[in-house]
Formats: sequence, C-alpha cells, structure tokens
Amino acid sequence: MTYEIDINRQHCTTEPRPGQCLRTYLRERGWFGVKKGCDAGDCGACTVHVDGEPVHSCLYPAVRAAGRSVTTVEGLASPEGELHPVQRKFLDAQGFQCGFCTAGFLMTTAALDEDQLTDLPRAFKGNLCRCTGYRAIEDAVRGVRHTELPCAGKAVGSSLGAPAGPQVVTGTARYTFDIEVPGLLHMKLLRSPHPHARIASIDTREALQVPGVQAVFTHEDSPDVLYSSARHEHPTEDPDDTRILDSVVRYVGQRVAAVVADSEQAAEEGCRRIEVAYEQLPHVTDPEAAMRDGAPALHGDKGPEARIARADDNVAGEVHGEIGDVAAGFAEAAVIHEETYRTQRVQHASLETHGCVAYFEPKEDGTGERLTVRSSTQTPFLTRRALCALHGLPEDEVRVVAGRVGGGFGGKQEMLTEDIVTLAALRLRRPVKLEFTRPEQFYGATTRHPFTITVKVGARADGTLTAIQMRVVSNTGAYGNHGPAVMFHSVGESFAVYRAAHKKVDAYSVYTNCVPAGAFRGYGLGQVTFAVESAMDEVARRLGLDPLVFRERNIIGAGEPMLSPIGEEEDLHIASYGLDQCLSVVRKAIEEDTSEVPEGWLAGQGTALAMIATGPPGGHYADATVSLLSEGTYDIAVGTAEFGNGTTTVHKQITAGALNTTPDRIAIRQSDTDVVRHDTGAFGSAGTVVAGKAVLLAAGSLAERLRTFAARYTGVPRHQCVLGAEELDCAGRVVTLKELYEAAHARGAADELAADGHWGGSPRSVAFNAQWFKLAVDPDTGETRILRSVHAADAGKVMNPMQCRGQVEGGVAQALGATLFENVRIDERGEVTTAAFRRYRLPQYADVPRTEVHFMETADAIGPLGTKSMSESPFNPVAPAFANALRDATGLRFTELPVTRDRVWAALHEAAGARGRASAAPHEAASAMPDLELPS
Repeated sequence: MTYEIDINRQHCTTEPRPGQCLRTYLRERGWFGVKKGCDAGDCGACTVHVDGEPVHSCLYPAVRAAGRSVTTVEGLASPEGELHPVQRKFLDAQGFQCGFCTAGFLMTTAALDEDQLTDLPRAFKGNLCRCTGYRAIEDAVRGVRHTELPCAGKAVGSSLGAPAGPQVVTGTARYTFDIEVPGLLHMKLLRSPHPHARIASIDTREALQVPGVQAVFTHEDSPDVLYSSARHEHPTEDPDDTRILDSVVRYVGQRVAAVVADSEQAAEEGCRRIEVAYEQLPHVTDPEAAMRDGAPALHGDKGPEARIARADDNVAGEVHGEIGDVAAGFAEAAVIHEETYRTQRVQHASLETHGCVAYFEPKEDGTGERLTVRSSTQTPFLTRRALCALHGLPEDEVRVVAGRVGGGFGGKQEMLTEDIVTLAALRLRRPVKLEFTRPEQFYGATTRHPFTITVKVGARADGTLTAIQMRVVSNTGAYGNHGPAVMFHSVGESFAVYRAAHKKVDAYSVYTNCVPAGAFRGYGLGQVTFAVESAMDEVARRLGLDPLVFRERNIIGAGEPMLSPIGEEEDLHIASYGLDQCLSVVRKAIEEDTSEVPEGWLAGQGTALAMIATGPPGGHYADATVSLLSEGTYDIAVGTAEFGNGTTTVHKQITAGALNTTPDRIAIRQSDTDVVRHDTGAFGSAGTVVAGKAVLLAAGSLAERLRTFAARYTGVPRHQCVLGAEELDCAGRVVTLKELYEAAHARGAADELAADGHWGGSPRSVAFNAQWFKLAVDPDTGETRILRSVHAADAGKVMNPMQCRGQVEGGVAQALGATLFENVRIDERGEVTTAAFRRYRLPQYADVPRTEVHFMETADAIGPLGTKSMSESPFNPVAPAFANALRDATGLRFTELPVTRDRVWAALHEAAGARGRASAAPHEAASAMPDLELPS
C-alpha cells in the first residue's frame, strides 16, 4: 500500500525508513522548523500537529502519520503568508531569545483551548525554554505587546524587536543543521567506559565491514598536537593538555574513536563493533584527594610546554595572594564567621546540542576547493585559528560559519566537535556531520565548575569589615579547558566589591577523572559569590545588624580602587556606579512588600549583590565595517554570533542612531569568517560593550564620510549637510543616499562609502546587580515558594529595555535552576548518572516566578553610548539571595547547592530533633550547635 501524508498542505508519498520517527522524516523533507532537542519527548522543541493534535514528533513513529495531515511551524501561516495569530503574538511580545524552542511553544499554544489557556503551567509541562525565564512566553500567549516601532535616529533606548523575529516565528531561521548538504556522511563517537585507562589495542576491522561505513579514526590517525578545547583570544590562558584522539582516556565518556558512515545507524553499528583493549589505571574524582601525595597524575606525561601549573600534583592552575595581614585583621575583629560552601556541576542545557558539519566549496579563483565548517559556536574566528593550527592549514583555506546558535551560556566557547569532523573531512574529502545527542551533551560536553570555598570573614562591632580570607578549590575535571581562567576570575570581583584592609586567597584548579568543566555564565563568580554573600549575611546577623545596612557600610564606592589579593587590574575601572541605587531598590521592595504568606508556613527575605567586569581581561577584540549600499541602505559586517544574546538588534540600533536612520534600513552580516573581520567571540558579555563599540566607531566614521562627500558633491559647507533616514539635506538641496552612492562610484570615491571600527576590549568597566527574594517554607514538607523576586541591575544606558529585561529574567531563571534542583550527578567512577532531561531537572514554566526587573539610572564612561554588559551578571547573586532568605525563614544556613526540597525537609527535621534533644539535655545540645537559630 502506498504511503501518503500531507505536510503543510503538500502531498508526500515517500515511505519512512523502518523505525524512523516523524521528526527526522520531516527534517529530511526540508521542514527544518522541527527541532531536535532531546530525542526523548522531554523538551517539546519538535512539537508538530497531526490532524490538529500536538505531538512530540521525536516519539511519534513516522509510519503512524500515514493518511494524516501534519502541520509544522512553517505551515501555521496562511497560504498567502499571513501569520497565524499565535505567531503574531510571539513576534509582538518577543516571546523568544535564541528561538530554538519557539516552534515547539508556538505549536503547543496554537492547539490550546480556552480551558487550557487558563492553566499554562500544565499546558507547558512538555515544553522547555533555557533562555527567557518564561515571562516573555506567557506575555506572548496573553497577547501583551512589548515591541516598539522604530523612529529615525532614536533607536537606542527603544524596545525594538529582533531582526530575525519573523524568521524565528515562521520556522525559517537557519540554525546549524538547517541546511541540505549533498553527499553528507555522518559521524558517531565511541566513548570510554573507564575513568582512566591506556588503550592497549584497538581493532577496527569489524567496524569497517558494516555496510555504509566509510572510515574509522583512532588515536593513530590523530595529529600529535596538544591543544585546549577552550577558546580565548590568547590561547596561552589555557593549558594545552588535549589531543583530538588520545591513547590515554581520563574520564568516562571521553572519545576513543570516530566512525564515519553513510547514515547515523551505520555509524552507530560501526562503533559497537570496534574492539578496544584497555589497561585500566588508578582514578581520582575528588579534587582534594587529587592534590595529595600518591594520587594518580592525570597529566604527568606533559611537560612545561603544556602550561600546567603542577602536573604531578594535578594542579592545572593556582593563585595565591594577600593584601595587608589577615591574621592582624582577624585579631581586631569582634565577630568572625568561617564556613565551607559547596557548589555543584550544572549543565548548560542549550536546546541545540553541540555539533558541526564540514564540507568543501570551490574557491572563488577556481583553483580548487577549500573547507567550510558550519558550527554551533560562540567563537567562529578562534575556532578557525585552532583548526588551522591543529591540521596545518592556512587560514584562507578554512571558513567557519555560525548560523543562528540555539543557546550557548558559555558552553559553546569550546571546540568539541569541529576538530574531529575536520580531521574526517580532510581525510575523506567528503562532507561530514557530527551532532551530539542529548546524553552526549551531558557526558561529552562540559559543565559548570564545581567549587569548594572556605571563607573566613571578620568585622568590628560597628559592622566594619576587617579581613576576608578564602581557600578555593575548583574541580576542572579531566582537562583544564577554562580551568585556570575560571578559578582566577572567581576570586577577582567577588573580593573587590567589599572594602577590607586585609584580604587573602589561595585558589586551585584541580584535575580529576570527571567530565571536564568549562565556561559557564558568570565564569566562576557565581560559585564564589554564593559563599561570600552567604558569609556576609551571617556576619551581619551575628552583629545584630540588618544585612542590607551591613552591606551598605562595606561595599566599594564610586571612584575607589578595586582591590583583590590576586592584584589590581589596571584597565578595570568603576566608570559608572549604580550599586547604591541597586540596594535602594531592594530596600524599597522590603518596605513596601505586602505579599501574603500561606498559613503555617515560615517566611523570610534575603538579599545578595554582585559586581562583574564588563568584558574579559587581556584583550577581547572586535572589528566592524559599516557600508552604504547601492539602494541607499546600509550594511553592517561584524563577527559576533547571535544566540539570543540580542547583539544583532543592538548593533543595528547603534548604527541607526549614528546614521540617523531606522533599523529596517540596515542589513547585517555576522559570524562568518569569510564576510566579516576578526571578532574574539560572543562571550564574556562582550557583544555590546566590545563589538558594539566597534560598530559605533564604524558607523560614526561613516556618517562623517558621507557628510564630507556630500559637501564636495553639492558644494555646500560640510556643517550644513544633515544626514537623514534616506537622504542628506545640504542647505535645502536634498540628495538621496542612492544618488550619493551613484555619484561616489562615478567619481571613483567608493572607499568613502564604508568605514571600519575596531575595539580591543580595554579599558573595562564594572556592572552591578542585586537580587532580593521573599519566600515561604512549608515546615512539614520542605517545599519553598518564592513570593516575590526583585532584581536591580546597573546596566548603564539600556540599549533595548525589552531585550535587556529578558536577559535578566533568563539569568535569574537559570540561576534558580542551579539553586533549587539542577545537579549533574556522578558516581564513584566519575560517570554521569543524569544524562537526560528527565533525570536532570531543568526549570519548567511552573518553577519560575515573575521577577520584577529594575534598571538603574547610570551612564558608563567606557561602554558605547553609556551602556554596560548584562548577560552574565544577573546569574551571580541569585543563589546567595535565596539561601539568605531561607536562612531568615528557617534559621538554618544551607551551605551546599542545590537547596533541594528534600534537603530543606531533612534540615528542618534535624533541627526539630535537635530542639527536642535540647529540651531534654540543654547544655549538651547547646554545645553541639552553638549558633543554630531554630524556627519557632
């Protein structure tokens, strides 16, 4: 019987492969709006309608769709192209950031009836979003409009929609794998089952006999070159301790071999048929144990060229420093708090997994082919540089392109697939694709660094800090990508935001046989801020001071030096100061709060603050070119990748303001090493303050050039040539931009129609954030309920309030996930045991409260047009603010993340038991818990 199916009003008779799911069937037909996020029905990114009913197409057998009508997001609009009402609502509310989940939310929403619309927490149980914090999605469903219409020359400060918004809501935005590549081969990776082993032998003969298998690559095929998977402008920031394929494996999940085949199924079968003999080696998963004598040295074979601090002791990097004399500082303190705080591994959980496709394209001069790598990366230029160094290629032989990236959060500041895919493509001279599965994302990508922080804080009776001391141990896992840099950054601004005459730090980034950690939103500051802000709260309470007053008494002030025991960073300045305003917002929220507490529940409120540099140290470079086009419109060429960070919108707003035009008259080319100049990458909150400054310089320069040429062209003094949206008014004579373009080309002055801008990321400013929670705790079950969430952000001049608010809300939501339940768990062998969304709990719609976001009135002296970064910093104060509120409610100090419901219940239960024991033997119980305040 003939297989027949209608897809978006188009008839199809191609039979699916045996066992094929509907998602892959639809994508193979070119319906790329259907996304792959989990393969398990957990995330909802693949939602489509079958005969009008929403289904997760990754779980729906394609054969079951026979004789049915299937609608994807591309088919929601009318045949005439008119947007579906739900698409229009999401566009008006900007109910998306990276947009990878958006098609799923649209398809789910479009199928909801009136009753279901009244219960969105239940309606959206099957859909996940990692970026937005869900508020923008709810507003979209409710029909709330946030976008504003552009006005010539006044784009900056307006809530303009993302340029790619129409493509996102119609499913036509092109992410990494949303292209058709003829003759594509598929790669799958064989991964290590052991935490530490040497490969004694590897037999690939059976794998090569699998029909469709084209090649198998092992360590014998790998270049003998050490590198780091981390991407930084200066590669020496990271230890070179990694090989594409190694003869020694150092964690469960490390790649051992790569099979390339005509299909994913054949490649997977090839992996199963590889026979590997391992010589197992001792392993260590605890960083303290890893630094002790007798521990196995994971990288003991590396020499000084690898830039490992102490390879024999498993120390990837370390920093030690002291300002003043902490012993003297503690001697003069009336109160001293000392405690050890612990943070866990967290997965970035971007819905688009890591992956890339490499293929060959003819050179423009017709002299042969060159390699193109299309990758889900935050760093296309740095990735090209690394690939060329690894494989001995000149840079003009390699092009790296980032399409729209489906979430990053620092996880894609890493080269995890491009290196091995390039190896295969170069050897086979065929297109090759590698796309991580969701489990691989957990055990084959990177996580947030787990930290153990022992903090000691002393203060006088009047609340003046005397000394701060920390010992920090960061578990970098099997490889040191980002390890030393994250450790170093973690003890910078976390120390410097408070005044104290005496400060000391000893910090270590330590190798273990665990999944590698890497860059993650906040870059180490979130972990240490949890400890510092929890400690500050304890000191205030022991002094009998309001924790907010205590902070106000000790925070750094405008114009003061930012002193950390690791040394003062000369290019870092307080170029605008809004921390006092942030704390005033919190104070007002406390004073005016009227939220009701459920009967019988405990209630508490807590605050935390954070400071972060607006860009990484050591230089973060961006080049931009702004040009006038033949139609009288403009073009921006800038390297920054777009993954929901909003830089595309902001760059167009900056340009529109400088050229007195509207953003719709500006095109943008980005994140393609062929068509734009160098950009370090979209990380370190640099998209606006670095690349944005390069764009501003280029646009401002072009405006001057256009006025100068118009003056020569018309004979009117330059100061009388006024640039408008589509023309120049030269003392009453109107010259359209199109006419000016034609005149410049006719006179051989085309070079005056484009201008370049460059910014090196230095000097840098700092941004401030404060978070306040009021919460309630059920003493019988341990359930916590956030009654109010208030976030104050000092972002300088806010370029796009709607977008910036979304960054804050998304950062708070992601941080709440890390605070309340997210935890990449490992067993005693270091193997990840939570390698699926249903085992690793991400915040769902029902888990995230609405956060009241307040922006401070400041203008930065360094950032472009007075702005500062605001993509990473909202994450950092959330966990300690929650822990401080929980302490206020329960009297119990939680020192380890996540603060899960069962941990809260267990602590309350233990406290109640201790109170009972105290009643029976008060002296004995009091000596066991001297500082415990029990809930009444």
